[in-house]
Amino acid sequence: MAEQVFKPTLKMAANAKRGLKLREKFNRGGTDVGVKRAHQLADRGDVTVEDLKAMHSYFARHAVDKDGKAHRWDSDDDPSAGFIAWLLWGGDEGKAWADRNAKKLGD
Repeated sequence: MAEQVFKPTLKMAANAKRGLKLREKFNRGGTDVGVKRAHQLADRGDVTVEDLKAMHSYFARHAVDKDGKAHRWDSDDDPSAGFIAWLLWGGDEGKAWADRNAKKLGD
């Protein structure tokens, strides 16, 4: 049986691209894993079940980043590192998508 794969949405791809641009401009936010994920989402590449679970886990761990006081959430002028990383993983749309699809898996 072929492995189940998921397709990122256009909005997730746009968020990932925005995150990559902000990371390059401000030199902060995200890890190498996050950058790799951003390229995958920006290209709307297939997301495996393992990738989906990693995304679901990332968002569960990093929702607290929205409360950070250094720099600003959802800013193109002074974005927080947490916001840039959040975008690399698909942003709010990525979280909703990962939650929805993880629920379908029964995890």
